[in-house]
Amino acid sequence: MKIVTWNINGIRTFRGGIKNALDSLDADIICVQETKVTRDLLDERTAIVDGYNSYFSFSRGRSGYSGVATYCKDSATPFAAEEGLTGLLTNHEGSVGCHGDRTEFSDEELQLLDNEGRAVITQHRIMCQDQMQTVTIINVYCPRADPEKPERKQFKLQFYKLLQCRAEAILKAGSHVIVLGDVNTSHRPLDHCDPDGIDDFEENPGRKWLNGFLHSDGKGKGNEEEPAEECEVTSVDPVHSGKFVDTFRYFHPTRTHAFTCWSTLTGARQTNYGTRIDYIFADYLLAKEQFVAADIMPEVEGSDHCPVWGELRCSLLPSSKIPPLCTRHLPEFAGKQQKLSRFLVKVDQKSIQSESRDALPGSQEAEERRENVNPLRAGNSSGKKRTLTADSAVPKGKKTKTIKTSSKPQGSLLAFFKPKLTNVVPSMETPASHCEKMLGIARVTSSQNFQKGCATRQDVSPGTGGDAEVTEGVSDGSPQLCPGSSSTEESDKQMETKAERLTSQPTVGPSDTKKGASLVFWKSVLHGPPPPPACKVHGEPCVLRTVKKEGPNMGRQFFVCARPQGHSSNPEARCNYFAWVDKGK
Repeated sequence: MKIVTWNINGIRTFRGGIKNALDSLDADIICVQETKVTRDLLDERTAIVDGYNSYFSFSRGRSGYSGVATYCKDSATPFAAEEGLTGLLTNHEGSVGCHGDRTEFSDEELQLLDNEGRAVITQHRIMCQDQMQTVTIINVYCPRADPEKPERKQFKLQFYKLLQCRAEAILKAGSHVIVLGDVNTSHRPLDHCDPDGIDDFEENPGRKWLNGFLHSDGKGKGNEEEPAEECEVTSVDPVHSGKFVDTFRYFHPTRTHAFTCWSTLTGARQTNYGTRIDYIFADYLLAKEQFVAADIMPEVEGSDHCPVWGELRCSLLPSSKIPPLCTRHLPEFAGKQQKLSRFLVKVDQKSIQSESRDALPGSQEAEERRENVNPLRAGNSSGKKRTLTADSAVPKGKKTKTIKTSSKPQGSLLAFFKPKLTNVVPSMETPASHCEKMLGIARVTSSQNFQKGCATRQDVSPGTGGDAEVTEGVSDGSPQLCPGSSSTEESDKQMETKAERLTSQPTVGPSDTKKGASLVFWKSVLHGPPPPPACKVHGEPCVLRTVKKEGPNMGRQFFVCARPQGHSSNPEARCNYFAWVDKGK
């Protein structure tokens, strides 16, 4: 029997296909954390894999956040499965049970602890020395304690306490227990790349909890010493401490630089500058009698974590019946999808309310009803009721689309970025276009004055014949041609020659002035990043970073060495060069 745990940092890590990735891990039970998928985004390709049966837990508060899943080969099908640690998310047969004493937790606390999709429990039958026994696997993704959010630190400790309560209750009921996943705390200084750089390393509450939860003191395989009588673990009863073993340290008590998580931002995996926060914990008897090996797989890439595996000498006995929690039983994958007409008819709200009273809060069944029965309420952010007409339910014919247009024309996007000028020249035409317009006006005026001149000649001297006379127009100053002229071609040629002369002269118009002012303005506003300086140790160009942590320096930019983060003794690692970027640059 082989088990694997891996924080995959998103289910899309399996780029080559889910089945290929699972087969490559070569394990009977594969537990993944941080799937970052909610139920509405879970597709059939991910949920149903040929040769496996899967069990998911989803975050109910945030999309693309948290989430765990357990994939079991068909030869390792569990006989019971349950989502969460509290039991509030399971309202069907086939649950694991054994919830322990939860009097220290309020109902609201319990619901919040299971609301982020951080645990899946599967229960299996195993054959150990010709004797059938039970092993319960708890797949967890423990919360991270954000130093900027004190409430998350308390949330993490409460999750630890609930996890220990549930694991010990199942162990007490007679089943072997394996707790595996991303615990988000490095236990010993041996499990951290730079423990000396952390103040009060041993005083961390998460490490204190691990000291009380684990039996082994780090001396490794064969050590049968009982845990110390005095335990300093916060809020943990010393009498119930030390029932589980860190299987990796059980087989490798003194191995150094055995890390499972690295920072991708600093490229720390290249220098193996990380932490070991992914574990396979087993109850002491199971670890001593059945585990034959355990190790990490740093060569497997695709995430900021690497897989951890453990192997037992016992064999698995598959269940003939798949538990109800299996994704194959979900309506969207079992051929029980809601029909489209279900979303287009009015639903009796009283029946929905009566059904919701029967379902446990936050359960899969309740979530399914909210999504499938009343989708409009979930999607109507304005709070106003929407009514469905007969036309929207059953189309009676082709409908023409009506497009609403604004009475005012919309400006281009560029207009929003042009600086406004107060003294604007009325005409922004180029000399060439201006002359062409004047030439056209002259032609029209000449034609009009030709007719006008004829009328004037007839009125003043009706007896004269074909003599040509040129008079100056009084109204607009343009030459007036009388009927005696041969044509208006000479005047047209003169105007065209004048236009060509104007366009050939290099002039600076108002548009050029405005363009130059705009260019200077945008250069002062949208200046590019400053040139990177060279770090003092390697003489290589630095990289530009931005402070994203909340505080007085949030948003400020700085330069650091471009090499990956590593220990100070590593010459290939990043040096300590640091320089702020001045705001004026």
